[in-house]
Amino acid sequence: MNEYARLNSLATATPQHKLIQTEVAKAAADLFSREFTDFDRLLPVYTNAQIDTRSSCVPLDWYLKPHTFSERNDLYIDSALDLIEEAALACLERADLETGDIGGLVVVSSTGVATPSLDALLMERMQLRRDVRRLPVFGLGCVGGVLGLARAAAMARAEPGMRVLFLVVELCGLTFQKSDLSKSNVIATALFGDGAAGAIVSCLGSGPAITGWGEYTWPDSLDVMGWNVSDDGLNVLFSRDIPTLVRNEMKSAVGEFLDAQNMCAGDIDAYVTHPGGAKVLDVLEEVFDLGPGTLVHAREVLRRYGNMSAATVLFVLEKALGDQSGKFLMSSLGPGFTAGFLTLET
Repeated sequence: MNEYARLNSLATATPQHKLIQTEVAKAAADLFSREFTDFDRLLPVYTNAQIDTRSSCVPLDWYLKPHTFSERNDLYIDSALDLIEEAALACLERADLETGDIGGLVVVSSTGVATPSLDALLMERMQLRRDVRRLPVFGLGCVGGVLGLARAAAMARAEPGMRVLFLVVELCGLTFQKSDLSKSNVIATALFGDGAAGAIVSCLGSGPAITGWGEYTWPDSLDVMGWNVSDDGLNVLFSRDIPTLVRNEMKSAVGEFLDAQNMCAGDIDAYVTHPGGAKVLDVLEEVFDLGPGTLVHAREVLRRYGNMSAATVLFVLEKALGDQSGKFLMSSLGPGFTAGFLTLET
């Protein structure tokens, strides 16, 4: 039995449709220019995002038509379930395990609503054990990948003989509302994509050790990021001041977390960072005292997949584990406004 919970396996999954950024920009211009007389001034957003492609559970022309919240949420449940099943099966195969080996199930998602929750739906589809301990997590947004993995590790540490299946899925595109003319909604069309990821975490077997985790929520920051729930669905909310907040506040939060782990920045061999956007990555490289462009895996994931909210950092971790070793610091930011941290050692 290991002292720490370990990442026994890791897998990612994306839906079938590909969105090309240049095509998205053209479609957005056609759609929004009818209401925005000066939409041309927003077009650079699509280039500045530094995204080439994104995955989507629906084709591009779907976004150009009106859809009710109910219709979009039904699509969310069906597509999310397909993706987390794909990720779960890949995790089981890579860990050489069967469904009967899973004792805990943590599912993170903030881009739709399901009750019974996705974990219960997945239990039925995959015929998991009846005594599986379920933990559905909603509302963490982009920080859900790091903090969800932390919750899975805590569950595994609490019962060292239990294997926990951790899954995260975000279908950000389905929250798009063509009638929402806010700048945040326009920026979202340039940034967000769909994706899922999974991991098996336990104190059994091999894999990178999850050595610590923590979080910090800034005071008076509830309006920085989140959803405004309307009759039409989930309206995206994020402040233009996020890069400034990160530049001014993140370093001390990271330092306090590392101090609590009896670590310092010099101990970190690799930074596994959620790519919330190109500007945020620029600022994080400053915060971590890294050279410009150092966060290559985060930038590559952003370029190929966009910001898939909570799932994205697991895509970055998958790439980092492929060619780096030592002590990793995972970090992400989400509604609260909260920073999440997790350390691994390979």
